[in-house]
Amino acid sequence: MLRMALLTLLIGIGSQVNSSPVAGTFNSIDGGTISLEEWRGDPVLVVNTASRCGFTRQYDGLQELYDQYRDRGLKVLAVPSDDFRQELSSAEAVKEFCAVNFGLDLPMTDITHVRGAQAHPFYQSVKSNTGFVPRWNFNKVLVSPEGDVVKTWGSRTKPLSAEITRQIEALLN
Repeated sequence: MLRMALLTLLIGIGSQVNSSPVAGTFNSIDGGTISLEEWRGDPVLVVNTASRCGFTRQYDGLQELYDQYRDRGLKVLAVPSDDFRQELSSAEAVKEFCAVNFGLDLPMTDITHVRGAQAHPFYQSVKSNTGFVPRWNFNKVLVSPEGDVVKTWGSRTKPLSAEITRQIEALLN
């Protein structure tokens, strides 16, 4: 029981939330910026990632999810972060690692803080609106086409899980 409580605290448990719209502009791993406002009208799954994490294999699921729904408008945004000390030392290394090992072509940000005082404004907004803070790598935030946080999930919820795909399909229909 205590072990489950600690795991829950560490990796987060999915939660239904209602909030005011969230937004933000991220530095892209490819140069330039990625603006969530430019994606308004489409659902966005934002996932904090890390290259040296036990959940890193979820990149495969994120790419497959993106491939499956991108033509219907879904955006999947990977946000590499070293907040849990499991990311490579540079954005260039992250980009190469993801391309070589996972063939990723989904949008990615530069290495970004997702928690604490230095958290990116998107994550600060998510926290203030919903109370959700990533508790580990590969936590997921689903944003509606209107910019509202629909639901959050911890690391153990896989990108292609029915729980996530049902929520995405509801936003696409």
